[in-house]
Amino acid sequence: MSRIKFDTVVLGAGIVGVCVAVHLQKRGRQVALIDRKLPGNETSFGNAGLIQREGVYPYAFPRELGTLLRYARNRSPELRYHADALLKTAPFLWQYWRNSHPAKHAAIAKSYATLIEHCVSEHRALVTEAGAGELLRASGWIKVFRTEAARDAEIRLAEKWHREYGVAFEPLDPARLQRAEPHLDATLSGGLLYSSSHSVSDPNALVTAYAKYFEALGGRFFIGDADSLREGWELETRAATIAASSVVVALGPWSDRLARRFGYRLPLAVKRGYHMHYAPLAQARLHHPVLDIERGYLLAPMARGIRLTTGAEIAHCDAPKTPAQLAAVEPVARTLFPLGERLDDEPWMGRRPCTADMMPIIGPARNQAGLWFAFGHAHHGLTLGPVTGRLIAEMMTGEETLVDARPFRVERF
Repeated sequence: MSRIKFDTVVLGAGIVGVCVAVHLQKRGRQVALIDRKLPGNETSFGNAGLIQREGVYPYAFPRELGTLLRYARNRSPELRYHADALLKTAPFLWQYWRNSHPAKHAAIAKSYATLIEHCVSEHRALVTEAGAGELLRASGWIKVFRTEAARDAEIRLAEKWHREYGVAFEPLDPARLQRAEPHLDATLSGGLLYSSSHSVSDPNALVTAYAKYFEALGGRFFIGDADSLREGWELETRAATIAASSVVVALGPWSDRLARRFGYRLPLAVKRGYHMHYAPLAQARLHHPVLDIERGYLLAPMARGIRLTTGAEIAHCDAPKTPAQLAAVEPVARTLFPLGERLDDEPWMGRRPCTADMMPIIGPARNQAGLWFAFGHAHHGLTLGPVTGRLIAEMMTGEETLVDARPFRVERF
């Protein structure tokens, strides 16, 4: 087999890896992008399509006793778990719970918000360069409420985010909500529009467009297995042996497996999630992604149909699918919006790569020259893909970085 030399190999062609490859290629690096599947066909395929400018506080572990007891019963729509996975993930969950203390969470947000601040602008720049503007929607997304108590609590939270980080939002009373989304359940107590956030009509198509832009810049994509990586930074692909002076690990939920091979024991875990597409009944239309926060699911208008996405499932990464959450929320979703037939043969399942402090790992490895990490984005992979790609590329080429990268480096563990 032939041997091809590149400046950098990027492992993983999800949204993060593709954006890293694009930004490095734009800066004159010769980049090989490698995955076992075509770009955007793992975790990046199945998300809710949100670019969450409001997401300045990463998703914390609940600390209220009532919520924890409800989760323990393993019937909650927003969280389910496999009993055999709890022992393995217990150290992670303990650290996650500790980092979710309000004081620690607020401190984490100060760093995390520096990335979130640029999420929309960095996507807009890449969308323009990639010629994929038709995939991006600037209309925001909506939380809807079934009770006044939930509505008031969420508005207070949005007001806090606005005071601290300038997050834009608009409360929607029932009449305004009906004007914005006339086919939603008319008995709702109102909604909350995050107006500065964006959404995507087809996340897979967006990643594919960014990957095509990468190739138009001169980059090359190969089908290969990251597990074949060896020091000296060589690995095998279907087409050739690929060698490079540097490698970026952007393997999402599979990054931990590779990092362990090189001596890194990181507080990482996987939150799995499911989706299904539906045809809308009659002439019903959904104009925004809508989160039913009290029932633990989200509906999003997508190119294929209305996508219903579930909450989190704690399970072994590659354990068989158990789409119980989807089965639990589908009847509820049908009362929120007139959903018709299922459009997928079976539920899709994805895996969110999570760190115990809720922040991604972005930067050089400690002990191996030329090894870089870009993973652990949890619920915000799509949101933070472009800014992560830019940050990694700036660090690798010695440029001044858009934000202070120190809080995201692996040394914090």
